[in-house]
Amino acid sequence: MGDRLQDRIVIVTGGGTGIGLAIARCCVEEGAAVMLAQRRVELAQREAEKLRTAGFRAQAMRCDVSCREDVETLIATTVQTFGKLDAMINNAALTGVAAELTPFLEETDEHWRRILDINLTGAFYCTQAAARQMIAQGTPGAIVNISSVAQYAAQEYAAPYCASKAGLDGLTKTAALELGPYRIRVNNIAPGDIFTEASADVKGAAADRGASGKFFRHTPLDRRGRPEEIGRVAAFLVSEEAGFVTGATWLVDGGFLSY
Repeated sequence: MGDRLQDRIVIVTGGGTGIGLAIARCCVEEGAAVMLAQRRVELAQREAEKLRTAGFRAQAMRCDVSCREDVETLIATTVQTFGKLDAMINNAALTGVAAELTPFLEETDEHWRRILDINLTGAFYCTQAAARQMIAQGTPGAIVNISSVAQYAAQEYAAPYCASKAGLDGLTKTAALELGPYRIRVNNIAPGDIFTEASADVKGAAADRGASGKFFRHTPLDRRGRPEEIGRVAAFLVSEEAGFVTGATWLVDGGFLSY
């Protein structure tokens, strides 16, 4: 428990499950009020209620980040509810089993667009809308994208997923460059193999779809990461302690890409 995010208002997309929920918990434990945004709003509502019961400030609402209107409503509702917006954490994504691993030669236009629309275009919509709100407020702000080691290393049967995560790196750097004069910092986190419900059996899912499995790496720390280990980094990046950090990707992978 701390106070480095005291009185900060944070939106976490995909905040009702997995890494997003861990990020939300870490932020409220540091004093923030959090809006959990989720397509399956009942999941976010359940978790927000748990956080309120524990004495934290949290609300939930439905948002499909691939829909600009939903994103703009999310920003407006958050400001109406809490009075302002200080940080946007773009975590919502199709990943693990939900990404429906597909051989490259069998990839369809529909599947490709669906992954890119949520994983990359959604982050663009949220970053742009959040930045516009922060500029209108005349206050500093922080935006964090949740990428993946897949932005650096290819993954079998995951062309649209890898492309979307690599795209987040370019989005992060460009937004950081242009938003810096407004005192808005934009950073990226690239998690390694993190244990969540969505990724619990990602190797098995890949094998079931025919992937060879030859390209899975061993994590040198010899364990899977925990969602809260991403959450703590996200909470740091939206705090004043990271006040001179922007345009960067923070690799949190247990050494996954060290060899």
